Amino acid sequence: MERALRHETLSFELTACFTGHRILAQEKQAFLECRLDEELDRLINAGVKRFLCGGALGFDTLAAQAVLRQKRTKDVFLEMVLPCGDQSARWNKRQQAVYRDILARADQVTTLFDRDVTGCMHFRDAYMVDHSDILIAYYCGRPGGTQYTYQYAERRGVKIIKI
Repeated sequence: MERALRHETLSFELTACFTGHRILAQEKQAFLECRLDEELDRLINAGVKRFLCGGALGFDTLAAQAVLRQKRTKDVFLEMVLPCGDQSARWNKRQQAVYRDILARADQVTTLFDRDVTGCMHFRDAYMVDHSDILIAYYCGRPGGTQYTYQYAERRGVKIIKI
């Protein structure tokens, strides 16, 4: 609460990050895209100008693409925070092409480790939460990285918007 009050009284840029499941039901993707667009409009109008995204498959990809759509008409900044330089090594060619396109259009790419090492995904998630005021989460209660990030944000007192 103190963190939110401090930001409301000072005039500076707010930052939001994303977390969500990698596997998304096909029938939910259009709904999630629409919800992301609505939420981003609301947050940008409220002063959020910087967005951190982890670049994973699934929700992260949808979130990065939503921010890139906003960049067409609004002054927002997309930082891709990659756990490792070889994050997409095991993905198929279509997934890798989408990933490369997102990275090429991002304002900044931060890579935490050169290669996939134990724990690098958790380091990435903690980095994003530690550098954000708001977490936008697509979390269905399943255990895993999204749960870790959601709970870490709760412990850190970061505002959470659940989609």
